[in-house]
Amino acid sequence: MVTIRRANKRGFANRGWLQSWHTFSFGSYQDAAHMGFGCLRVINEDIIQPNEGFPTHGHEDMEIITYVLAGALAHKDSLGTGSTIRPTEVQRMSAGTGIKHSEFNASATDPVHLLQIWILPEKQGTSPSYEQKAFDLDNAQGQWVLVGSQTGRDGSITIGQAVDFSAARLTVGESLSYSAKPNRKLWLQVAKGSITLNEKNPLEAGDGVAIEQEDVLLITAVSPTTEVLLFDMQ
Repeated sequence: MVTIRRANKRGFANRGWLQSWHTFSFGSYQDAAHMGFGCLRVINEDIIQPNEGFPTHGHEDMEIITYVLAGALAHKDSLGTGSTIRPTEVQRMSAGTGIKHSEFNASATDPVHLLQIWILPEKQGTSPSYEQKAFDLDNAQGQWVLVGSQTGRDGSITIGQAVDFSAARLTVGESLSYSAKPNRKLWLQVAKGSITLNEKNPLEAGDGVAIEQEDVLLITAVSPTTEVLLFDMQ
């Protein structure tokens, strides 16, 4: 079963310095039909203007992943971590018992474009932690790259939940498949470009797809620069 969540049906907030599209209910956008999928609770697509961002604020009991598509995002947190996240770099922050952080566009001239992903943790009340790694999607063109997993296998970031988070870049006409295990939920997010899914579902950047009881996914890129994210979960 394939259920498409179109980009133009998402919630939207425009604060001037921030444009944010919400795949699932978030903030002032509340939709009982879209409260998450599996352990996925938030997928926000954010564009933050130069020198702007989120001042220090707190989180608890959430696995928060930042995936930068363009530009650079500066991060500081109460663990003493300070870093800049750029495309091909992925950040995971486990809020656990409580963490405070700030996020700002690191550029004075260019917007930063990112996806912020929240995953419900398997266990609550864990110690807060932070991790950031770079992944070479270009050298793995047309292949899945494991970006996050519960065990941190194959060099992925560790996520406090039984979820495999993969990413791939494709060029026009290139195809990539994924074999689903029984009784697993899949969420496909088109981060850039456009694709067809299983040769019949056209999808554009910002579209997401809830997938259940499908044995194999076949993704074919329609545009020259295509980037997709896949979450495989219980």
